[in-house]
Amino acid sequence: MISVVISKHNNEIVNVSLDGHAGYADHGQDIVCAAVSVLVINTFNSIEQFTDDAFSSEAAEDGGYMTMAFPDGISDKSKLLLDSMILGLDEIQKQYGDEYISLQYKEV
Repeated sequence: MISVVISKHNNEIVNVSLDGHAGYADHGQDIVCAAVSVLVINTFNSIEQFTDDAFSSEAAEDGGYMTMAFPDGISDKSKLLLDSMILGLDEIQKQYGDEYISLQYKEV
């Protein structure tokens, strides 16, 4: 299962973390993993390309782990991009089920 944790402080996203693999299908055939990966990587790349927001990020070389933290807060552009990513992740969860992707929100 892919575990997605959206951490917020005062209702503002400060960290997005993903860990695990969906397990929907065999490696290379897993459309849930592929969909989540494309959505999240594109969002992270878009924030880097289209905003001036400072962030740190990490990713495992074999996949299965990504995180992005915003120590100085986020702009309206990043908020829109992250809200769009969360909408997509939520729709993937609704379509394929909680056994493949879990979204958690926590206040930090």
